[in-house]
Amino acid sequence: MLYIIGLGLGDEKDITLRGLEAVKKSQKVYMEAYTSLLSFGLSADGLSNLEKFYGKPIILADREMVEEKAGAMIEEAIHNDVAFLVVGDPFGATTHSDLVVRAKTLGVKVEVVHNASVMNAVGICGLQLYHYGETVSIPFFTETWRPDSFYEKIKKNRSLGLHTLCLLDIRVKEPTFESLCRGGKKQYEPPRYMSVNTAIEQLLEVEQKHGDSVYGEDTQCVGFARLGSEDQTIVAGTMKQLESVDFGAPLHCLVIVGETHPVEEEMLEFYKYKSGN
Repeated sequence: MLYIIGLGLGDEKDITLRGLEAVKKSQKVYMEAYTSLLSFGLSADGLSNLEKFYGKPIILADREMVEEKAGAMIEEAIHNDVAFLVVGDPFGATTHSDLVVRAKTLGVKVEVVHNASVMNAVGICGLQLYHYGETVSIPFFTETWRPDSFYEKIKKNRSLGLHTLCLLDIRVKEPTFESLCRGGKKQYEPPRYMSVNTAIEQLLEVEQKHGDSVYGEDTQCVGFARLGSEDQTIVAGTMKQLESVDFGAPLHCLVIVGETHPVEEEMLEFYKYKSGN
């Protein structure tokens, strides 16, 4: 059996009872470590906290392992119980859908244990979840690569009066351009996590390039940091206001606000930008 288990967003205690039972009876436990991280994921003792709480050693599974060497993990699940832990919900990243397809193709039983993810946790700000349009991803710009396909999606959402959830780039264990060119042993870039501030800077650059007035410095947004953790930060304000806010440690995400209902506006008031933010 291959168990694919959502861990939620906060810490090791956010796993469901069903998920914990599956971990405890598994012979091997892997943890996906590149599409997200728990609130303590940047700390030195983060993994050991998980291992102590779950009572199992945990094998970190980076992007290369999951996307290129997942076959070995799936084969282990033919005759053993194997747990694959995912921060948030198992289907928050397309790679995990691929894992299910590959496992079922080989006749391996798959059981999925769901949990909270950023896709529903953003509801805490008061914007109603059924009033969101298509979610977009904002990648880090480089000197030679400045993709902006998200712009048309935001434009469509805003034309319909819908909110837009922007998921911000995470770059963990990314090979350097030089090592890819040379071949041989890979060298990796330092981990990088996009901030709300960088996302807004890039969004405004793209708006300036296209000039369709889809959004601007006065557009209302909500910035989030460390959703689901005890020290989560939520601030509602204009793009210009949020660009100056120190949201602190990762992970961050951003919502571009569409048309609002009075009840939504009441909730947003609790998170309104103040000059001391």
